[in-house]
Amino acid sequence: MKDIYKNPIFYYIAVPVVVALWPLLAWTVYLPASERSLKNEMNQYNKAETIMLEILRIDPARLELSDSNTPSEEFDYARAVQRVASLCEIPPVNYKLNSGIIIKSGGQKSQSANISLKDIGIEKCAKFLSIIQLHWGNLQCNRLKLTKKKSPPPNFWDADLEFKYYY
Repeated sequence: MKDIYKNPIFYYIAVPVVVALWPLLAWTVYLPASERSLKNEMNQYNKAETIMLEILRIDPARLELSDSNTPSEEFDYARAVQRVASLCEIPPVNYKLNSGIIIKSGGQKSQSANISLKDIGIEKCAKFLSIIQLHWGNLQCNRLKLTKKKSPPPNFWDADLEFKYYY
């Protein structure tokens, strides 16, 4: 059996057969698989496009935060909170921001902040948290504490949020 590998006739026959089978294999196996994959990706894109258009129809204010014409700015808690609070229709008297100093630890910089939202509905609190974390990917909410208000209206809460931004 070892002698067949030493015989040049084997290579004169085996190499052309393998070379001839490769296009056949590509045509019968790989091409249909790539066509199925393409159709699957196009179907997923069409589904995602309808969902994106629906989100845009329901909440067009999301585009205000993702304007590509504005230059990317250095993160600042005061600007970020003011911008998102105005989008969520939270008046400035209903929120308070306390931000810490920028700390460098292990080669990474971070800054903490506490935000208190007073007399706010659950929907506005959830929208505030969603928008601020959607726009700034390095911002993490470490703690959220909701305290129900005893006085009417019934859906008023105080929310204390603790954030940490990683530079």
